[in-house]
Amino acid sequence: MIRRSTVVYILILVVLVGAYFYIKNRSQSKADLALTLTPEATSETVNYLFTAEDGVPSSIKIQSKTGEAVELTHDASGAWALVQPIAAKADQGSAEAAATQVETMRILNKVTNLDPGVAGLKTPEYVLTVKFPKVERTVNIGVVTPSENGYFVQDASGGDIQIVSKSAVDALITLLTTPPYLETLTPSPTVTGTPPTSTPTPNETATPQT
Repeated sequence: MIRRSTVVYILILVVLVGAYFYIKNRSQSKADLALTLTPEATSETVNYLFTAEDGVPSSIKIQSKTGEAVELTHDASGAWALVQPIAAKADQGSAEAAATQVETMRILNKVTNLDPGVAGLKTPEYVLTVKFPKVERTVNIGVVTPSENGYFVQDASGGDIQIVSKSAVDALITLLTTPPYLETLTPSPTVTGTPPTSTPTPNETATPQT
């Protein structure tokens, strides 16, 4: 015959074991839920059209297919100056902003199996030429992408067709219509027609008094 105290101990042991597994399973469920709800960390690699290995731009030229062109370069003192459309001193802040824009032209995507003609690269909309301390690079800029978030671009030497941020390209295209002159160039006034001439007045003849 089993004593009552033994039965009580057995029941207490069963309760303790049950409580142990209940708490363990509950903790595991919470951990699994937290793991499910926690987003997985992802690392996105940012690539630029011109790399840090290229260096800092010393000359920037952009030309449209219709013939407009603007060119900025460092002069002998290291300051930015305009070469085209008219040689003149440049606004240093605006010119430096353009150089920074060149350095941060972000590549959004690469495109494969796309006809350069469809991308507007056989006859580029714009041609961007940038001189760096040790290299000069020329990039053809095509049409805006169907999603209108970028432009198709390709190195003039060939290679992959890439998509570059539209805002970055638009900032450079603006230079064609508003070159960063230090001062606004005002054309000198020109005189047209025949200048007025003064008609001589005959001397009055004095009449002697009698």
